Amino acid sequence: MGGTTTAAGAPLPTATPSGTAISEDVSPGRYRVLVTSTLAFTLMFAVWLQFGILGLSIQKEFGLSDTAFYWLTALPVLNGAIWRLWTGILADRWGGRLVMTGMLLAAAVPTFLLAGVQSAPMLYVLAFLIGFAGNSFSSGIAWNSAWFPRSQQGFALGVFGAGNVGASVTKLIGPAIIAGTAGAVYLGGRVEGGWRLVPVIYAVALVIMAVVLWFVAPKPDHRPGATTPMREHLQPLKRMRVWRFSLYYVAVFGAYVALSSALPKYYENNYGVPLWQAGLLTALFIFPASLLRPLGGWLSDKVGARRIMYWTFGLMLVSTGVLMMPSGYITVEVATSVSPDGTAEILPWSLGIVPFTFFVVMLGCSMGIGKAAVYKHIPEYFPHEVGSVGGVVGALGALGGFVLLPMFGYAVQLTGLPTALFGVLFVLTLACSIWMHLTVVQMLHQSSPELSDQFETPVSMPEYTP
Repeated sequence: MGGTTTAAGAPLPTATPSGTAISEDVSPGRYRVLVTSTLAFTLMFAVWLQFGILGLSIQKEFGLSDTAFYWLTALPVLNGAIWRLWTGILADRWGGRLVMTGMLLAAAVPTFLLAGVQSAPMLYVLAFLIGFAGNSFSSGIAWNSAWFPRSQQGFALGVFGAGNVGASVTKLIGPAIIAGTAGAVYLGGRVEGGWRLVPVIYAVALVIMAVVLWFVAPKPDHRPGATTPMREHLQPLKRMRVWRFSLYYVAVFGAYVALSSALPKYYENNYGVPLWQAGLLTALFIFPASLLRPLGGWLSDKVGARRIMYWTFGLMLVSTGVLMMPSGYITVEVATSVSPDGTAEILPWSLGIVPFTFFVVMLGCSMGIGKAAVYKHIPEYFPHEVGSVGGVVGALGALGGFVLLPMFGYAVQLTGLPTALFGVLFVLTLACSIWMHLTVVQMLHQSSPELSDQFETPVSMPEYTP
């Protein structure tokens, strides 16, 4: 059977009732998959990144240093990265309904135990185990890809990915719960109030969501990789394109995860705002970085993912370029007739909380659209390995978030500049932009080698008007 191909040369998936990925056929029940998986992912994302707010109270109670705080927020991110490849593959082989339900229940156990932790070592162990919830992304991507036709995959994956908004849940409800229940006890003294009540609420919600998903999601499930040998799932990982997509995802997703955890502390330390206000301001970054993902998927479907990536990286370079500039001024020598001490201060620069938040929101908008554009590439280039490729891209993207958090801390410590963390993001984005552009230029030269040395429009060709 010949089949059709995409514009990029990748074959379109073939549809069968239960085994392979879906092409343009409409699958009844696909919107139940989208809704239940998105709700489950939103909840697990909230659980995954709860330490961005809880960590501030935990730091004070356990007497943790700033470096220890960054490690506490980084450990869940680490565990939310290392299993993504395998949860994506398992969703292809076993079906997303089974895998997502199991993950919800598995995450509920350490989340509940966090409420009773009394020692710093156990705190770090539970923080790491809770991070397993972050691996739900790749299983959900594989699950939705199996149920939606290619023409709707960009939008569907964008809607599912909007579950990233779960990162804002603790920022919104956490400070109120912590302040309103501090010193109280519940369930006969078994559960304390304050920050310890939040993981109990999450644990109960995880169990309820598991029950809802199991009974609402359609069955039988689609399992595009049910009969595919494991070594075939891993074959695409030999392609450099997969690792390039992964670096892009570090910039648009790993950096998003890292900033979601670091911004509350940044606002509190540098602008002197209370915890509840720091949480709300961080939510202003999280909302567009999450809710614009469906728009990014739709735009990628309509105008192409590569064009969206150029806009994404361009806006990220502008915003991080402004945010990384340290407050201060330049001192120059002048005549004593101008200044008694022979010096003058010029080019003063400082970024107030309003313009700072504006550029942070711009950065979030760029990331939200860019995340969908990165994942739009995957079903086009790897239609039969969405689970494995999406898993490794998601894993390395989340792993980038784990690496970036300590890098933020060390960059600030070494330079003494609070804005140094945005300098780290600027360098990362610049590297992604250069690699992407060089790749595009190479592809154009390969497709039209006869024009590789033409810098002017040939006389025989009409002038191109963009």
